[in-house]
Amino acid sequence: MQPFINIEHLEKKIDDFTLGPIDFLIEPGTITALVGDNGSGKSTLLKIIMDLVNADKGQIDRFGLLEKEGDWKKDLAYQPQTVVGYDAFTGEDLHQLISHWYPTWDEKLFLHIINELHVPLNKKFGKLSQGVQQKLTLALTLPRNAKVLMLDEPTSFMDIPSKKIVVDLLVDWMEKEERAIILASHQAEDIKKLADFIVLLRSGKMLGLFEKESLTEKYRKYWVTGLPGFETIPGEVFRAEHEVISNQPDLSEQYFAAHDITPMNSMTPDLEEMITLILANKMDM
Repeated sequence: MQPFINIEHLEKKIDDFTLGPIDFLIEPGTITALVGDNGSGKSTLLKIIMDLVNADKGQIDRFGLLEKEGDWKKDLAYQPQTVVGYDAFTGEDLHQLISHWYPTWDEKLFLHIINELHVPLNKKFGKLSQGVQQKLTLALTLPRNAKVLMLDEPTSFMDIPSKKIVVDLLVDWMEKEERAIILASHQAEDIKKLADFIVLLRSGKMLGLFEKESLTEKYRKYWVTGLPGFETIPGEVFRAEHEVISNQPDLSEQYFAAHDITPMNSMTPDLEEMITLILANKMDM
């Protein structure tokens, strides 16, 4: 099946910041999380995909079309981190305005989201809290029924119960048709529950596209004492005091047995911990 989006050799320079080169695909039926520190280029990348910012190099193929070919924007729905121009309008004003422009608008879904997230439609957008603004913006984005949904930190200001509802809404949305989501997020729980793939960005550089499970399942974390400080254990990719993370657990455990070392405990490392170590450049890939 043809990918929805194909990004090749993409680069963008803004002042002294350079994004890229970026290369990855968005396949139907997948959720891809863009993960990186603040200022790593996640929001800029989404804007380039949406053709709101021009790239300096490379190309993006969207639904088999290049930037200036065809009407591909109807198949992309974008929720930015900060919305401009909504403040003076009520939720109902925005509902009437935006739904008018989308022939595939799902009114039933809109009302469901409004009800589930308890969003008031009679208040002006600018008078809403940041969390409620995010809820309303999601309700104005998801029902467009685009093939690809792009979300920039969609739950960053929401309370914990609302975040869970949003995750459930997105899962349900994905199950209805062949769709895809690109999610820029710092929210570890959102990434754990939603993402199939993770694009890691550090200071604008793409470290890779990873299957989510590959960042944890092939690794093992050990708590050990009596380790030789001068010797690297087979498979070792990270060490801190009495902790060791290995990407070859069998070899590490053979080493422990041969040197009469008994780990106090071991477990599969947490996804958030692995991402943090990789982005901080503290772990060998």
